Amino acid sequence: MDFALMLFVALLVTGGISLWDRMARRLREGGTMKVEGGEGSGAVAARTSERWIVEYSKAFFPVILIVFLLRSFIVEPFRIPSGSMLPSLHIGDFILVNKFGYGLRLPILNKKIVSISLPERGDVMVFRFPQDESVNYIKRVVGLPGDAVEYRDKHLYINGEPVPIVDLDDYAFEESGKRQIIANRLMETLGGVEHQVLIDTTKRSTNMRFSVPPDHYFVMGDNRDYSNDSRYWGFVPETNVVGNAFFIWFSWDVANGGGIVWNRIGNLIE
Repeated sequence: MDFALMLFVALLVTGGISLWDRMARRLREGGTMKVEGGEGSGAVAARTSERWIVEYSKAFFPVILIVFLLRSFIVEPFRIPSGSMLPSLHIGDFILVNKFGYGLRLPILNKKIVSISLPERGDVMVFRFPQDESVNYIKRVVGLPGDAVEYRDKHLYINGEPVPIVDLDDYAFEESGKRQIIANRLMETLGGVEHQVLIDTTKRSTNMRFSVPPDHYFVMGDNRDYSNDSRYWGFVPETNVVGNAFFIWFSWDVANGGGIVWNRIGNLIE
């Protein structure tokens, strides 16, 4: 059971108990319910337990409702679990995802009810993994519906045109926390968005070409040689889109054993 469904169930339970208590109070105040005879210790204990459940439900219901609405329609937090988006996003980054920018969707059902805009080339997008929709992935949108995407000699081409890149410097990171990698860091301009990507020249790359079908997107990680993305498992259906990642609100230094990474907090995601 995913967190959204758990939150929805908690909302139904606390809301139902709160509504039942309100209706019961109105009946008692109307004189239609009477308590006859004395109560034993068992009855008193049962009523005490009942009131405890009711009071907690009434206290938590508005909190759960606000969290559910915010998380479903406005913004949702996620944690970055891998280095596939280095150097843009680090393992241990906690990010916020805009849930309404690409349109309003019904929670749980994930059905779009209001269309606002569509993902654009260069967006950092969170989506439900097509091969296991209980898992959320984060990648950069490279190909839009109808695009021809080619990855040749570790260079990206969109509709036959090479995507502009500029060499920056070397970038060191640990692969799976074990082996240090020295990669080339480049500035790539994709759809007018400048962002950094990593290329490991020691790894071989297969030339690939794809045609993006309607209502689908082609996505790639910024850490090009260490990303499981559309090159290997295919396209992202529009129905699987969750939202656009835009802000780092917290960061924990997983790679170096822990600690807050203060200079990453508050950064916008490019």
